[in-house]
Amino acid sequence: MAFDLDKFTETSEAVAWDDLDFDTFDDQPLDADTLRSLRYMCDVEYHTSCFLRDLLVTRSRREPEAAGFMTMWNREEFWHGEALSAVLQRHGIVVDYDELKAKRVKLGWQFALGPLKQSVMSNLVGKNFIAVHMAWGAANELSAVAAYRRMADMTSHPALSPLLRRIAQQETRHVAFYTTQARAAMEESETAQKLVRLVLANAWRPVGSGMMDESEVQHVMSHLFQGHMDVLDKVDLRVQKLPGLEGLTIFRTAFTKMGIT
Repeated sequence: MAFDLDKFTETSEAVAWDDLDFDTFDDQPLDADTLRSLRYMCDVEYHTSCFLRDLLVTRSRREPEAAGFMTMWNREEFWHGEALSAVLQRHGIVVDYDELKAKRVKLGWQFALGPLKQSVMSNLVGKNFIAVHMAWGAANELSAVAAYRRMADMTSHPALSPLLRRIAQQETRHVAFYTTQARAAMEESETAQKLVRLVLANAWRPVGSGMMDESEVQHVMSHLFQGHMDVLDKVDLRVQKLPGLEGLTIFRTAFTKMGIT
């Protein structure tokens, strides 16, 4: 079934949390490990604008549906960051925009050259870049859904868990777009299938890698998935449904390398 971009655009809205009783955090505060993981998630959501910046210099911007989707995607991810920031604030953790900016500056030339690297790679790959972009996006969003649902189940908190499930639900629409676009591009070209398989097998890492400190990546992924590889195996099965990706296990492989089993 084709993804209905017009419907997605018409129904896109900021994730709601005003109806959730955040006062419950006073009696049922989140533990330190959960707060640390939430801070990571919040930072990643806020950094979506940087990912968008890099993608707007690639071939994807020439595709009307991809360009339209990325606009709404960036908006929804920003509001995810706002919602998580509100939870953190109730625990005395203030997410300051200047601090976020400092984290980006800390990345140095690697961050500054992001658009140039993406532009060069896009031109080198050519018309098959859209397949790589969409398959990569699908993998990232699938992992985000798994992470939010996993934390919702772990905490079973009257305010946090419903919020995380709402965020996850919005992320599932992102998954639907990326997988629809990736499947269409990969069905047209065996070369695209081989390229996507090569890139995902050798380059995919948990979302936030390269942007966040490795210690934070390790903590969050261990906190959420240690002892729950069955969750990641289910996500791998979703990726394997794309043309030419049968048997590919990017999640199990990446997490096993991190010592998470």
